[in-house]
Amino acid sequence: MLTKEDLSNQKFHTQEVESVMDALGTSHSGLTQTDVEARQAHYGKNALDEGKKKSIIVKFLEQFKDLMIIVLIIASVVSGLVGEWIDTAIIMAVVLINAVMGVVQESKAEQALEALKKMSAQSIRLKRDGQMVEVPTSEAVPGDLLYIEAGDLVPADGRLIESASLKSEESALTGESVPVEKHIDALEDAEAVIGDRKNMIYSGSSITYGRGVAVITSTGMQTEVGRIAEQLNSDMDSITPLQKKMAELSKILSIGVVLIAVLMFVVGVMRGQAWFDMFMTAISLAVAAIPEGLPAVITIVLSIGVQKMAKRNAIIRKLSAVETLGSTQIICSDKTGTLTQNKMTVTEIYTGLTSVSAEQADPSDEDVRAFIEAIALCNDSRKAADGTADPYMGDPTETALVIFGDKKNLQKEDLDKTYPRVGELPFDSGRKLMSTIHQTESGLRMTTKGAPDVLLARCTHYKEDSSVKPLTEEIRQQIVNANSAMASKALRVLAAAEKTIQSDPHSLKPDTDEHDLTFLGLVGMIDPPRPEAKAAVETCVRAGIQPIMITGDHKETAAAIAKELNILKEGDLIITGAELSAIPADEFDNHVDRYSVYARVSPEHKVRIVDAWQKKGKIVAMTGDGVNDAPAIRSADIGIGMGITGTDVSKGVSNMVLADDNFATIVTAVEEGRKIYANIRKSVQFLLTCNLGEIVTIFMGTMMGWNVLLPIHILWVNLVTDSLPALALGVEKAEDDVMDQPPRDSNASFFSEGVGHSILFRGVIQGLITLSAYWYGETHYDHEIAMTMAFATLGLIQLAHAMNTRSNDKSIFKIGLFSNRFMNGAILIATLLQVSIILIPGLNTMFRVTHLNLSQWGIVLAASLSIIPIVEVIKLVTHVLRKKQH
Repeated sequence: MLTKEDLSNQKFHTQEVESVMDALGTSHSGLTQTDVEARQAHYGKNALDEGKKKSIIVKFLEQFKDLMIIVLIIASVVSGLVGEWIDTAIIMAVVLINAVMGVVQESKAEQALEALKKMSAQSIRLKRDGQMVEVPTSEAVPGDLLYIEAGDLVPADGRLIESASLKSEESALTGESVPVEKHIDALEDAEAVIGDRKNMIYSGSSITYGRGVAVITSTGMQTEVGRIAEQLNSDMDSITPLQKKMAELSKILSIGVVLIAVLMFVVGVMRGQAWFDMFMTAISLAVAAIPEGLPAVITIVLSIGVQKMAKRNAIIRKLSAVETLGSTQIICSDKTGTLTQNKMTVTEIYTGLTSVSAEQADPSDEDVRAFIEAIALCNDSRKAADGTADPYMGDPTETALVIFGDKKNLQKEDLDKTYPRVGELPFDSGRKLMSTIHQTESGLRMTTKGAPDVLLARCTHYKEDSSVKPLTEEIRQQIVNANSAMASKALRVLAAAEKTIQSDPHSLKPDTDEHDLTFLGLVGMIDPPRPEAKAAVETCVRAGIQPIMITGDHKETAAAIAKELNILKEGDLIITGAELSAIPADEFDNHVDRYSVYARVSPEHKVRIVDAWQKKGKIVAMTGDGVNDAPAIRSADIGIGMGITGTDVSKGVSNMVLADDNFATIVTAVEEGRKIYANIRKSVQFLLTCNLGEIVTIFMGTMMGWNVLLPIHILWVNLVTDSLPALALGVEKAEDDVMDQPPRDSNASFFSEGVGHSILFRGVIQGLITLSAYWYGETHYDHEIAMTMAFATLGLIQLAHAMNTRSNDKSIFKIGLFSNRFMNGAILIATLLQVSIILIPGLNTMFRVTHLNLSQWGIVLAASLSIIPIVEVIKLVTHVLRKKQH
C-alpha cells in the first residue's frame, strides 16, 4: 500500500491503465472489504479537514491588539477622569463597533472550507468484491473503482480506465467552462497541468456527457481540491495599505501625546502654576491630540463607499477592500467571463471557398444557408423552457451554433420540424465526429460536423455556387489553409458536411457511412472579449495599473484575446504553467514584470505569480471564479470573486465580489477606492492640523505664562471639529484627474506628497492666529474676554480650514465653495454649536466664557477666515513652483 506522500508523487496520467491498477493494488473486480477497511484506517475519510477554529471570545479579544485601539481606550479613561463622560461614551462605542465588525469578518476560511465540502457528492457507485455497491462519499478510498455518468459530481481524483464519450466540466479547478473530452490513453507530458490531463477526473468537477469508470487515485486532503483547502487553512490575511498607515500614525501619535503631556506638565509647574491645574491641562491636551473620531470617520466613509459600489455591481465583503482597491498596482484577472463574455460565439464562417465574418454571412446565399442548416441540425443543444436563467441548454460550442442560426432567422426548432431527425451517430472522442440523419422531401439527408482535418479526409466533393463539385487536391489545400487561418486567430474551428443516403438510418455505422461526404464549410468560434473590457484596460494603463491575464486556456487563445484587449503589448511575454514551473524561483521573482499573460496554469502557479509581484512591493488584486483561484485570491492584497460564475469557495475568501463578473466593474471600484483613500487622507490631515493648532495654542501660551484656554474648551472644540466637518470631507467628490495619476507607492508614508509639511505649517498658523486673538483681547479688554475670543477663534478657524482641506492643490474657488452640500451643512451646524456656547446664558457660565460685542466678533471672524486666503496663497505659490520644475 502506497504512503500518502508516495501517492501524491505519482504521475498517474503518464501511466498505462494496468500500471495504475498495479500501483494502487486493485483489480477490475474492485477492492475487497478487507482492503477497504485497511485503507480507510491508513488514508482516512474522503473528506476535507476543517482546520482549527477560534472561539468568539478569542476573536473578540484579538480585535484589541491594535495600537490605535489601545490609545483610544486610554483616551476614554482619561476623558472620564476629567469628567467628560460624553467623550468616554463616544470613544468606547467606536472601539466596540470596530471589534464587533472584526469578529464578523473573521470566519472567511471556515466558510470557504464548508463550501468545499458541499461540492462532494452525497453517495457514489463503486465496484467492490466484483459487485456494484452504493456508499457515502466519505467511504471512498484510493484503489476503488468508481462508476460515473452524465449528471454525476466527481467525489475524488481518479485515473480513467473506461470512457464512452465522457466529458467533464472542470471550471471549478481550471477556470474554463467548456467541458473537457476524456480518454484513457496515457500521456507523455509528466508536467501537464490539470486542464490537459484528459485521462484524469477530479473531485469537485461534474460529468456533462457520456459515462466512464475510474480507479480512485486520491481522496480527502490528498485531492487537488484538498490541497487548495490546505492552502486556505495555512494562508494568513494580508494587512491592507490603510491598516499599515493607521498603524504608522498610531505610533507617531502615541509617542507625541506622551511627550507633549509630560513636557506641558513640567514646564507649567516650573513656571509656578498649580500642579493639579497643569496636570488637568496636560491631560486634556493629550486627549485633544488624539483624533478619537478618526476610526468612526474611516468606518463611515468606507461604508458610504460600499453602498455606492454595490449600486455599481461591486459587492464589498470587507470594508478595507475599498481603500485597498484604490492603491492597486497590479490586477491579475481571469480571462473567461471576466475579460470575455463566457459565451462561445461564432465570429467567422467559410463557405463556397470564401471567408466572411459572422455578421456578413447572408442566409439568402444557398451555400451559406446549407451550411447553417447543417450545423443547426447536427446539434443536440436546444432552447430552454421559458423563465429559466439560461435561454439555451446543451454544450457551449453547440449552443453557439444554434444561436448563430437563430440570428440568421434559421431557428433550430423550425428546422427540426421541417427536417425531423430519424437517426444519429453520436459524437465520439475517438473519431471526433457526430452525424444526424433527417427526413427531407427528396429522401434522407445526413449532416456531419466535427474536427476539420478528420471530416475533410472523408469528403469527396464540396459545395460552391449552389453546385456540388469534385474535391480536388488544390481545393482541399485551400480549405486546409482557411482552417489554419482561423486557428491562427485562436478560433475553435469545426467543419460541416452532408450527403444523401439510401440505407436504413438505424443501421448506419461510422466506418462505412461517414464517407463520400460533401464539404459545406468551416465555422470559427471564440469566447469574445466583453465590449467594455478594452476601454477598462485602457483606463487601467492610463491610471498606472498593469493588467495581467491568468487563464487555464491555451496559449494561442489567451494571446489572441490579450492582444485584442491591449494587455499583451509589444515586448511583453506570454508563458505557460509548464514553462513557469521550469523557471527557478529567484529568477522568476526578478523578472515577473516581463510577463503579462499566463496560460494553462495551476493553483500553485497563481499563488506564485501573486507572491512574486508582492515581493516587488506591489499591491496586487486577483480575480477568479474557480476553486483553483481561491489560494491566490486569499494571498492577494485584494481578492475579487465572481458573483455569477464564481464558486462559493472563491467568493468565501474574497474581499469583494463582482455581481456582474465584469472587469470594467473593477476599474469603477478602483476609481471609488482612490477617491475614498484621498478623502480619508483629507480627513486625517484636517483632524491632525486642528489638533496641532490646539497643541500650539496651549503649549506656546503656557511658555509665555498665558492661561489661554481651559481643558473644557479644548475638549469641546475637539468634539465639534472631530465629527461633522471630518465626515463631510469623507464624502468629497473625486477630483477630475483621479484616474490619470499613478497608484501611490505602498511604502510611502501617510504624510508624503507634502501632507506632513501641510499639517505642520497650517497647524502652527492656526495656533498663532488663535494666540493673536487672545493677545488682542488681553491687551484691549480683560482676561475673560481674551479667553472667549481665543475659544471662539480656535473653533471657527478650524471650520474655515475644513474648506481649505477639500483639495490639497486646487483652489477652493475652482472646485466650488458650495459644491459639497454636506460640508456646507456640517460647517453651519458646527458654527451654531460653537457660537451657542458663548451666546446662550447658562452655557457660557458653564464653559466660563462671556458675551462678545460686535467689534470683538468682527475680530474673531476676521482672524478665523484669514486661514483661507493664507492657504490659497500657499497653493498658488506651490503650483507655480511645480510648473517651473516641469
